[in-house]
Amino acid sequence: MSKRLSFQQGFSSVLLWSVLSAAFIGPGTVTTCSQAGATFRLDLLWALTFSTLATIVLQETAARMTIASGKNLGQIVALRYAGRGSEGLKWCLFLAVAFGCAAYQAGNLIGAVSGLQLLFPDFPRPVATLILGILAAAALWINNLKAIARILSILVAVMGLAFMYVALRVPVGVGEWLQHLVWPSFPAGSGLLIIGLVGTTIVPYNLFLGSGLGQGQSMSEMRLGIALAVGIGGLISIAILAAGVLVTGTFSYEALAGALSQNLGSAAIVLFGIGLFAAGFSSAITAPLAAAVTGQSLLSGGEGTWANKQWRFRLVWGLVLAIGMGFGMLNLRPIPAIVLAQAINGILLPLVAITLLLAANDRSLLGEYANGFWSNLLTLLIVGVTCFLGLNNLWQALNKTFKILPIDHPMTVPMIVGLSGLILLGLAAKVLVPTKAENGLTTKQ
Repeated sequence: MSKRLSFQQGFSSVLLWSVLSAAFIGPGTVTTCSQAGATFRLDLLWALTFSTLATIVLQETAARMTIASGKNLGQIVALRYAGRGSEGLKWCLFLAVAFGCAAYQAGNLIGAVSGLQLLFPDFPRPVATLILGILAAAALWINNLKAIARILSILVAVMGLAFMYVALRVPVGVGEWLQHLVWPSFPAGSGLLIIGLVGTTIVPYNLFLGSGLGQGQSMSEMRLGIALAVGIGGLISIAILAAGVLVTGTFSYEALAGALSQNLGSAAIVLFGIGLFAAGFSSAITAPLAAAVTGQSLLSGGEGTWANKQWRFRLVWGLVLAIGMGFGMLNLRPIPAIVLAQAINGILLPLVAITLLLAANDRSLLGEYANGFWSNLLTLLIVGVTCFLGLNNLWQALNKTFKILPIDHPMTVPMIVGLSGLILLGLAAKVLVPTKAENGLTTKQ
C-alpha cells in the first residue's frame, strides 16, 4: 500500500465517501435539525458535534474491517457469530436494521411529498406519495441508481450551500457558537430531539451500505475520505440547525421557507422545496436498498439466493417501501412523524454499535487491523452516550404510558446512568482486557 497520499487520491476518496453524507442529509436531517434550532436555538449543537465524530469513528471501523478481511460488514458479523444461536442473532440484527429503514422510509416519502407541496400546494398528498413510491420501486427494480443519485445529490448539495449561507447571517457571537458546539445541555423537553439529532446522523444502515466502499483503497485514503465527507455532512447539519434559529412562532416547513426567503429572496422557497424533495426521494431509494443489502450480507454470507434480482432481495426492499408508502398515505403530520423516525433509529443505534465493537475485536478475522486500545475507548464512549440517550427515551415512553414514577423523580437519571454503566463495564471487560491468546499479538490502528 502506498504510504503517501496524493491530492488526486484524496480528492477521489472524498468524492467516493460523499455517498455517506448524501445518505444522511435527508428530510429527517432538515426537519430534526431545523426544529431543534427553532425550539432551543443553539443549545443542542453539541449533539451534532458528537454524532458527526461518532459517525467518522464507526464508519472508519466498518471500512477498516472490510479492507482488512475482503468481506462486507454483514459477512464479518455472520462469521464472527457463527455457531449455536447465531441465526437468531443475525435475524435480530437484520430485523432491527430493517425496522429502522422502514421508519426512515416513512419520513423520506413524507418529506419528499412536503417538498413537492411547497412547490405545488394543491397537489394531493396521497396521490404524490403513490407516484413517488412507484418511481422508487421502478428505480430499485431496474437496479441502476447511479444517474438518479448523482442528479439528486447535486440538488441536495445546493440546498446545503444555501443553509450554510443563512447560518452565517444568524446573529450569534463566536463564543456562543463554540460553547454550544462542545458543551452538552439538556433543556426541558429536548430528549426526543437530542436522540433524533443523533439518529439522523449516525444512520445504522449506512454502516452496512457503506462498508464495502473502501474496497481497493489504502487505509490512509479511506480515513481521509470518510473524515472529510462526513465532516462536510456534519457542517451542513449544523448550518440547518442554525437556520432554524431564524424561525419565529410555531415551526413548520412553511415557516422555515419564509425564514430562508428573508435572507435569500423569494427564490429560496423554490430552492428549499426542490432540495427537500430531492433529499426525500433519494433517501426513499437508499433506505429500502440498504435493508435488502443488510439481509443479503447477514443472512446469506454472499449473493446466492439473495442476489440483487432474486425474490428475497426484492421482497425486503418491497416491504420497506410499502410500509413507508402506507404511512405516507395516512396523511400524518410530516414533522412529528419524521422526528419520531429519527428517534426510533437513535434507540436502535446502541445494538448496532455494540455488534460492530465486538466484531472489530475479532483478531482471528482481522489480525493486526483489529481494534486497538484507543479505537475501543472511542467506540465505548459512543456506545455509552447512545445507550444513555436510548434508555432515557425508552424509559420516558414507558413512564408516560404506565405512570411508574413522577416525571421529575430524582432517581430517574442515576438509574439510567447506572444501567448504561453496567453495559459499558461488561463491554470494557471483553474488549479492553486481552485474553491469553491475544497477548502475543500486536494491533495496528
